[in-house]
Amino acid sequence: MGIRIKPNRIRNTVLIAKDLPKFTEIFPERMKKILLLILGGLLAIYLLYFAFVYFVPYSTGTRAGELIKFSRKGVIVKTYEGEISQGISGAQIFSFSVLDQDEEVIEKMKEYQGQYVKVNYVERFSTFFFWGDSKYFVTDLVSEKSPHYNRK
Repeated sequence: MGIRIKPNRIRNTVLIAKDLPKFTEIFPERMKKILLLILGGLLAIYLLYFAFVYFVPYSTGTRAGELIKFSRKGVIVKTYEGEISQGISGAQIFSFSVLDQDEEVIEKMKEYQGQYVKVNYVERFSTFFFWGDSKYFVTDLVSEKSPHYNRK
């Protein structure tokens, strides 16, 4: 017993095969345009999000405490991270990042390690892996006298 194909199906197959070259000529042109529009739109959305996160701060402020940690960490992308202890026992820790472009702040952090400092920071809505782990970014640093040890 063999398989029998009805004549109508053969004609439909021939018609589809005849139309196939037209389809392959038109489809890549439209597909390229659609793909470029989608990729361009996604890139524009990403750039707008990046600009928003970078240029629109969520808050700004000042914190003071003992600079207990400052390091450069990361496997692929190295970022500067630090911590300030805001209490005597170290129960209140303020974690922050420093952008690579703030070289003056980085040098001050290395110099004032272990001392009581006051930092000015910017809090952003989010962060990117190449900026650091924290949403808080220190913009300035000043050495202060500790209120815990120098009371009179």
